[in-house]
Amino acid sequence: MNKPRFAVLIGMILVAAALRLVPHPPNFAPLTAMALFGGACFTDKRLAFLVPLIALFLSDLVIGFYALMPVVYGSFVLTVCLGFWLRHQRNASRVIGASIVSAIMFFILTNLGVWAFETLYPKTTGGLVDCFVMAIPFFGNTLVSSLLYSAMLFGGLAFAESRFNGLREYRLIPSAA
Repeated sequence: MNKPRFAVLIGMILVAAALRLVPHPPNFAPLTAMALFGGACFTDKRLAFLVPLIALFLSDLVIGFYALMPVVYGSFVLTVCLGFWLRHQRNASRVIGASIVSAIMFFILTNLGVWAFETLYPKTTGGLVDCFVMAIPFFGNTLVSSLLYSAMLFGGLAFAESRFNGLREYRLIPSAA
């Protein structure tokens, strides 16, 4: 990966993580977008996981630790993997689709975590249903923030690449033999 592109990608993810620190509505955060972006844009898979996870952790150091961190981080890792699907064909429809899937995945996993590890709901089928029903009002913010922040990150990178050739990701095209 070229150094200017690497620096821009890190900077964009750190800015997104910093947005968690400003006042925002519940569940309106760039988590899924950061993970998708990292998975899609870092050519080194280790960096695709590490950079967004470190940014998430740094923002959690400021926000504070919480009981569901393992669930949130697990969802984050799965979303980075979903970002791998965008690597070779990043276009608006695929980014929108991946953003929607990542928001749904985050909703399902974190609410399963709330039900399984917290004491708010009984460990019954009814308790599980209640947990998900009570979380529905928060899903809208999760979905909109996933779409908005993904548009900002992916669109911002596409704009920067169009203005500065040095930021483009170069891929070797195999020659026809």
